[in-house]
Amino acid sequence: MEMRSFKGIDGEISLLGFGLMRLPLTSSDVKDIDYKTGFRMIDRALDAGVNYFDTAWVYHERTSECFAGDALSRHPREKYRLATKMPAWQLESASDLERIFGEQLKKCKTDYLDFYLLHNIGGDTYGLSIKYGVYEFLRKKKEAGYIRYLGFSVHDSPAHLERVVSNWEWDFAQIQLNYIDWEAIDSKRMYEILCDRNIPVIVMEPVRGGALANLNEEAAGILRRENPSASQASWAIRYAASLPGVMTVLSGMTTPEQLEDNLKTMTDFRPLSEDERAVLAKAAASYSASGAIPCTACRYCMDCPSGVDIPRVFSIYNLYRSSLVSNQAMAGIVLRNAYRTLAEGEKASNCVSCDTCVSHCPQAIEIPRFMKEIAELAAAL
Repeated sequence: MEMRSFKGIDGEISLLGFGLMRLPLTSSDVKDIDYKTGFRMIDRALDAGVNYFDTAWVYHERTSECFAGDALSRHPREKYRLATKMPAWQLESASDLERIFGEQLKKCKTDYLDFYLLHNIGGDTYGLSIKYGVYEFLRKKKEAGYIRYLGFSVHDSPAHLERVVSNWEWDFAQIQLNYIDWEAIDSKRMYEILCDRNIPVIVMEPVRGGALANLNEEAAGILRRENPSASQASWAIRYAASLPGVMTVLSGMTTPEQLEDNLKTMTDFRPLSEDERAVLAKAAASYSASGAIPCTACRYCMDCPSGVDIPRVFSIYNLYRSSLVSNQAMAGIVLRNAYRTLAEGEKASNCVSCDTCVSHCPQAIEIPRFMKEIAELAAAL
């Protein structure tokens, strides 16, 4: 396993980080984590040298931290680094900080947290963080030894990132970065801001919620012709991991097969060559031309008050857009068949444009507008 070292961070960190936001399930309910498969994946990752595991208070509707504690506590504490996060947008008073932090230690079955993040410090969360003194609270926890390294995650503009790193002192930072968002949301500038300040970078959404592992046929063909044995996901993982200053690349792995593919990519790691970057740029151009909605299925928009399954609707629409590029005759059939798998109450037509979801979307997607368009398209087909 490729390892990285950074000044101010004790020991080495595995270049592949295990994200615990998309764990295997036993049903369609995101709380029903498949512990048997999940334990097997955690054990395999540890044996292969992965030592960074990332969870959060809100993942899997507050059950991911419990899974992390149950799975990792079976191993020596020095064998793994555990990261979790404070959700400032869920605070109702400053007293909630102590309650949530205490519960996290219990759920994670640990006396301390190696890496602790102020979760998604953008939009309204930034104001709430100041209102309730979140940074100051976490700094005291670090000074008391409950936190080893203090950082933040952010889905916002480079200008906002500048504000965050100027206001407070950080040990590391987590940003969304992949070969589409490098330009689409200016991840390039955000990466540069952190590198200029010597802040180690943790990459989230390197495969854009799985979208870059399921490209449209034209983009997939470009990569396949260059390297028939390489998965689409491996191209995306290598892109992020090839950047200097990146400490670890998080991958939310759902199946043992995804884990094995990532382990293969990060064992005897090979950075992208200039020729490979040129190939990836062509694939990126094809993918962008498909008109896919940049949803990463993070589910921060859920639950919808009207019952719409927003991430699934977007996933089905993106499948349609992907098919449209390679086979227009089949695209409508693909959409019709996939759309029928949604319950009536989950379909886009149930959106009432209440805008509740919009403020929670890290990608700033105009969800109601797209829901109206998708509902009209589905009705027409």
